[in-house]
Amino acid sequence: MMKVNSIICIWLLSLMVVWSCSKGQEPGGQAEGTVPVTESVSIQDGATGVAVDLGYIDVTYDVPVAVADASAITLSGTEVEVTAMNMKIRISFGDLLGETEYTLTVGKGAVVSRTGNLPAEALTLTFTTGEDRDAPYVPGEPGDYSTTLAVENPLPAADRLYRYLLDIYGRKTLSGAMAHVDWNTDEAEWVGRYTGKYPAIAFFDYIHLTDSGDGEWIDYGDITTVREWWEDGGLVGASWHWNVPVSQGSSEISFNADGNSFSASEAVREGTWENDVVNADLDKLAGYLKLLQAEGIPVLWRPLHEAAGNTYTYNSGAWFWWGADGAAAFRNLWIYVFEYLEKAGVNNLIWVWTTQTSVYEDADYAFYPGDEYVDIVGRDIYNLNDASAIAAQFGTIARMTTHKMVTFSELGGVPDMAAQWDAGANWLYFMPWYDYDNDYTEGYDHEHADMDWWKASFASDAVITRDELPANLFE
Repeated sequence: MMKVNSIICIWLLSLMVVWSCSKGQEPGGQAEGTVPVTESVSIQDGATGVAVDLGYIDVTYDVPVAVADASAITLSGTEVEVTAMNMKIRISFGDLLGETEYTLTVGKGAVVSRTGNLPAEALTLTFTTGEDRDAPYVPGEPGDYSTTLAVENPLPAADRLYRYLLDIYGRKTLSGAMAHVDWNTDEAEWVGRYTGKYPAIAFFDYIHLTDSGDGEWIDYGDITTVREWWEDGGLVGASWHWNVPVSQGSSEISFNADGNSFSASEAVREGTWENDVVNADLDKLAGYLKLLQAEGIPVLWRPLHEAAGNTYTYNSGAWFWWGADGAAAFRNLWIYVFEYLEKAGVNNLIWVWTTQTSVYEDADYAFYPGDEYVDIVGRDIYNLNDASAIAAQFGTIARMTTHKMVTFSELGGVPDMAAQWDAGANWLYFMPWYDYDNDYTEGYDHEHADMDWWKASFASDAVITRDELPANLFE
């Protein structure tokens, strides 16, 4: 009986082996599974002007994959690290050389499907890097400024304003005041009440874009405040503290880098949740900006400000999510925003990029998007009570961006503009940040610029107030 049972067991086992082999084998002996097919690569074959600090290249497949032979994945002799990330591999590397052609090779079988270990076909592509932005900087002499705006076919009023800015640069400086949080001229009115003159520019902030409209507490679609300021002969500027969900599907929003998983790198990649958020926000923003455009109002536009944060000064990284993924990701995001708004028909913007540079040794020009995407370069400085030191920073930035005018885009706790101008800080315009608790009395101890500061600044012949602006800017 035991002998019969043994024979039956052996027979059943043989059947199971045959069934298993036939189920797990394709014709010709190939293992079960699907051969990985390349769906996309994060850099195009033949791309030029690629950032030297690109950092990594992603290759995405149509099935989950694993790395079978990392040694078969090369980048022109550059040391690489390869990581499998579900349906893609990430090829990471250090900074590349400037103006150099590179070839990426992923050999056949280097990547395999997770099911069946089937080898992906080989992949080869080439690209060429642009200028090495980390090379030692050789100072130039300011001048030969760009005579046309970055946006194609600009609004005539924007073109007139830009030509006016070129005309006064180095001879005069425009005064400006920031809105009390977002969508008002409270601080500008405060200055006008006690000095008898209004700042030339009122700046606003689209910080509450997510909440705007549909009966919410703020509506950027109501441009009455901005239009009235313009009609009274004042120029308009705007920034954007861009709040985004801190994680996919989260109702919590933030513009800070800390505690925020929103990726600037992924924000420009089609199909990501970050890209969906960015596109929706830009579409909404474009609609609001075009309301101003329809009224013939140009905007000194400063988005994505202070991107480098303390990346170079204290080596502690970016403050805002748009700078947290590094210089290359930021430049790509800036260009994406620029091109999105341009394609949406927004042509009333004068684009202002903000540098954190104070001296050549901590220059953050790796974050600079390029002359073709920037009209003016700004600098933000707080709590530096030395006009000569501020003038030195102005000189540094002016020599770093020889084709762009330089402006004091944010300030607080600095000498008045008369003292700065006399020291050689010939900013295009200046704008103290608002004080949240301002009670709008003459003697209020303003955190950034009190009434004595404004009166001393307006006493300078170099400072332009609203009443001194030429009427043809508002035609």
